[in-house]
Amino acid sequence: MPHITRALQSLLTLALTLFGLLLITFSLSALSPVDRVLQIVGDHASQSTYDQVRHQLGLDQPLPLQFWHYLVNLAHGDLGIASSTGQPVLHDLLSVFPATLELATLALILGALLGVAAGVLCARFVGTPWDLAMRTFTLLGNSVPIFWLGLLMLALFYARLQWSAGPGRLDDIYQYTVDARTGFVLIDTWLSGDMAAFKNAFAHLVLPVLLLSYYALASITRLTRSACLSEMNKEYILLARAKGAGEMSILLRHVLPNIRGTLLTVIALAWTSMLEGAVLTETVFSWPGIGRYLTTALFAGDTTAIMGGTLLIGVCFVLINNLTDLLVRLTDPRIR
Repeated sequence: MPHITRALQSLLTLALTLFGLLLITFSLSALSPVDRVLQIVGDHASQSTYDQVRHQLGLDQPLPLQFWHYLVNLAHGDLGIASSTGQPVLHDLLSVFPATLELATLALILGALLGVAAGVLCARFVGTPWDLAMRTFTLLGNSVPIFWLGLLMLALFYARLQWSAGPGRLDDIYQYTVDARTGFVLIDTWLSGDMAAFKNAFAHLVLPVLLLSYYALASITRLTRSACLSEMNKEYILLARAKGAGEMSILLRHVLPNIRGTLLTVIALAWTSMLEGAVLTETVFSWPGIGRYLTTALFAGDTTAIMGGTLLIGVCFVLINNLTDLLVRLTDPRIR
């Protein structure tokens, strides 16, 4: 019964959180100074045309009723029509989100592996030149503007040295020869059987993945180091040392399993931040993901597209955090 009660409480919390997200998203759209009707009819439309379109959109109804209709349409998968593209917002999001998910996931894998390893080594050799160098390196990762570093990488490795591919997901020669079956460029090029296209897609991913993984690595390294050092002051570590265990063995066999909950939380937060914070990276590298889509919609004043994209990112954030809490409960008996 306690397990069922906790499961019901978690589901209720998830439902209330998602409802609050919907309410805030709708409120921001309703209070926006951008007139959605003028975006459709133009500045020179007659008053009767303006009133007709406003009535068709349901904007002449009370806000609670508008919110109810928004929930009903959302339940049917209707997020509205994006004025910037003329397509349903859901269709646009399904076409651009895989690009962001692919970029963020690859960056997370690389950043998490290197970040945890670097954090453990910093804790092992605390106070040494290695520790100082890594702390400086990670401090730069949290201080340097991401758009500036991205432009610098393009100018150096693409324009100057020509070691990497340029902006975009594929060169023009492959852009229209590969079928977008899944939306993930590496998978699509692999399924096409064209190894030249696969290598080209991989080359285009190198710079943006390295850039995003650097920022993930910076936060993961610092927090892993801090968690390891905090754990190494506890009594069971002193007992392991008294038994003759080596420092690296203690870190790998005793400390890491005990901080796995912290690591899972940190990695999940890094993933959600990359999903929602890849706007500048996608803009710099012309990456056709949700960040670039939202930037285009923002400059066009397309509140429908902005609301749909914001809702998608918010749902991902809520689901990833709840999934992380569940994994922490399953893997850490102390929390259970």
